[in-house]
Amino acid sequence: MEIKGVIFDMDGVVLDTEKLYVRFWCEAANFYGYPMEKHHALSIRSMARVFAIEKLKGYFGEDFDYYAVHDKRIELMDKYIGEKGIETKPYAEYLLKYLKDKGYKTAIATATALERTEKYLKQVGLYKYFDKIICASMVSKGKPEPDIYLKACESIGLKPCECIALEDSKNGIISANSAGCNTVMVPDLDGPDDEILSLTYSVVRDLKEVIKLL
Repeated sequence: MEIKGVIFDMDGVVLDTEKLYVRFWCEAANFYGYPMEKHHALSIRSMARVFAIEKLKGYFGEDFDYYAVHDKRIELMDKYIGEKGIETKPYAEYLLKYLKDKGYKTAIATATALERTEKYLKQVGLYKYFDKIICASMVSKGKPEPDIYLKACESIGLKPCECIALEDSKNGIISANSAGCNTVMVPDLDGPDDEILSLTYSVVRDLKEVIKLL
């Protein structure tokens, strides 16, 4: 099947923000006395809120106050970004410009809220490259369920088998694979394990390498 579109996860694939989410989830949880560490934060990357709450309560007990920690994480992260700005991942604009020039359809499929997604992409000058933006709030079940990728494909008028999905996290890879996309891992904070390798069409070193798959 000919590839006609590319769907991007945002955090950790387009924007170098996953490291910030991990850092500030831990700092926010620690602020409230929960002993969250990097591996806990990594496990909820790209995960829809309902699933993240369940997982975090499994780690820290039923009294884990997700909303307080979440709001504190946003406060800390917004302060940092306000002072330091946001970095893009290597070759993000290079790949997006190539896709636009060649006529490929593009979409974002992210767990991040729409307003924040648009703000971040506009801030780094990449918003103009995307045909559609699909966020977890637009579907009944977010990642790792397939709904968000199914909706992203539908929004750009393509079948999942006609799309490459670019992901950095296990939750995102499960979601894209379950939807039937040609799922490609672009490693960010961790590499592929055996389960991820079984679910991916390919693993690339960076976004520039995606061009070889088209």
